[in-house]
Amino acid sequence: MYSLLIIVFIVVCIFLILVVLLQQGKGADVAAAFGGGSSQASFGPRGTTTLMHRLTTVSFVLFVALAIGLSVLTARRGRSVTAGVKSKPPVSQPAPAKPATPAPAAPTQK
Repeated sequence: MYSLLIIVFIVVCIFLILVVLLQQGKGADVAAAFGGGSSQASFGPRGTTTLMHRLTTVSFVLFVALAIGLSVLTARRGRSVTAGVKSKPPVSQPAPAKPATPAPAAPTQK
């Protein structure tokens, strides 16, 4: 199921990119690029909703829902990178060497 959701998510991403790129923006003439596109007011009356606008909205909602769903599924999986690695028993370290005892003093001859 997770792989299916990933595939659907990728298809929705590509579709969203294409729909956004195919839309004609407001003031899409050359004059708008240089600041002369003030013929359309920013908060002016809205025209009718086009098919492209509806497709963009639907694909955006799908994108967000799938992104949230995939993140929840990924978090619930709880996989760790080291989950499949067998743990080794701890290696015992050798005991520290005891300091050498001083050799007994040799008897002195008189």
